[in-house]
Amino acid sequence: MNFHTRRISRRSLFKTGAALAVAAAVPLLPREAAVQRPQNVEDAGTLERVWRQNGAPNQSILLKGGTVVSMDPKVGDFVKGDVLIQGKKITAVAAELKAPPQAQVIDASNTIVIPGFVDAHRHSWEGQLRRIIPNGAINAYMATTHQGFARHYRPHDMYVGNLITALGCIDAGITCIIDNSHNSRTPAHSDAAIQALFDSGIRGVHASGAPQAGDWDKQWPQDLGRLQKQFFASDDQLVTLRMFSGLNRESFAFARRLGLRITTESNGGSQVMTEFFTAKLLGPDNTYNHCNGWSDDVWKQVRDSGGTVNVCARSDPQYGLGEGIPAFQKALDHGVRPAFSIDNETSYGTDMFTEMRVAFNIQRAMATYRKANGDTNAPPIVSVRDVLECATVSGAANAGLPGKCGTLTPGKEADIVMIRTDDINLYPSNHAIGTVVAAADVRNIDTVIIGGKVRKFRGKLVGINMEKFRQLADESRNYLFGKAGYKLDIFSS
Repeated sequence: MNFHTRRISRRSLFKTGAALAVAAAVPLLPREAAVQRPQNVEDAGTLERVWRQNGAPNQSILLKGGTVVSMDPKVGDFVKGDVLIQGKKITAVAAELKAPPQAQVIDASNTIVIPGFVDAHRHSWEGQLRRIIPNGAINAYMATTHQGFARHYRPHDMYVGNLITALGCIDAGITCIIDNSHNSRTPAHSDAAIQALFDSGIRGVHASGAPQAGDWDKQWPQDLGRLQKQFFASDDQLVTLRMFSGLNRESFAFARRLGLRITTESNGGSQVMTEFFTAKLLGPDNTYNHCNGWSDDVWKQVRDSGGTVNVCARSDPQYGLGEGIPAFQKALDHGVRPAFSIDNETSYGTDMFTEMRVAFNIQRAMATYRKANGDTNAPPIVSVRDVLECATVSGAANAGLPGKCGTLTPGKEADIVMIRTDDINLYPSNHAIGTVVAAADVRNIDTVIIGGKVRKFRGKLVGINMEKFRQLADESRNYLFGKAGYKLDIFSS
């Protein structure tokens, strides 16, 4: 397959980058979506003016008459309720609220209003490689990504990969991701990945990591200090910084000198984990991905040290990691409520709904199997609310942002998803949380709000020029395929 190639210079890419970074759109309804797009933008016109337009800091939005699932026991749930947003924060959640003067009122009837999903572990830079190895196991993944295309990424390709991933997340109701960025070949590669997160409007945690193969500048981890000063002088922004590192004492110490949290891929490694625990190197600033093959002792050590964990319901079976079974039940057995993570899109899609359902059904299958075979210690089966909590509350904890997102709580920032229940696949809806966890899919995402800004409205991303987006993605993908000598075969085995 041939693609039209259009070169986009990195200079052009970043020429007006700062303007897009923190300029989130005014909560926009369709009447406002016709604002003319400026001609000179660094993303080649993918993000229209409506996406980046600054809004009044005290702009109010009232979500009116939806079924509200707050995930906060103190706030409760409402069969029919309202959510009031002022600026970037939720100010009230109640059965009925009066719209402030000049507030934008969004009719939320026939929708379920939930906190935005949090993906606790995503290699966002791989966005151009969606479903390139749908049958792949771990060797195919490593050969395709780290040992293959990763070596040819320009800073521009880092930008495009992260933008593809972030916009796809927003479309799917994922309002926050932890971006595990292990292809930081030069400082410019890191800058580009971070800029894309800012531009996308997603709440992102950029976890900077070292490349796994090929040549690179060896600027990591020391470059984290520059990144922190250049992009993260304020904590009051949608994108934040952390380290992505294996169990390395020097790296951990460096991150902690900068006050950064640490994310670690972890499959097995019980002896080293125990050594780190004994040396008091594991703490509440640690987040662990996968968590397969851990001994009972390691689970207790992570729990006792206050670390957070996320499990990969699809990734571990797909790539044959560890035992091949997601560590969901293991976490529950040890009193740990894990988050969920999609990991990457090289084999499957951006879909927290599927992630929740796979975890839900595997756990119930294992619990039932153990009970049926005489296990007197068989675990109880999980509920749909348990699973939704993992996809929201626990995700926020993994991101180090429990005070900002994860629940619909007054005072937290407004990361909110509205799910349409009068669509053909959901109507009639007889159980709100059951509808979200067991039946809904991406087509039912009606509205997505991040930090008080409407990013998707009535089923469509606001201010995205899809023709330009496809051109941006095609140029980057075509370049990488050419450099790697890869010939696309969409029916490859």
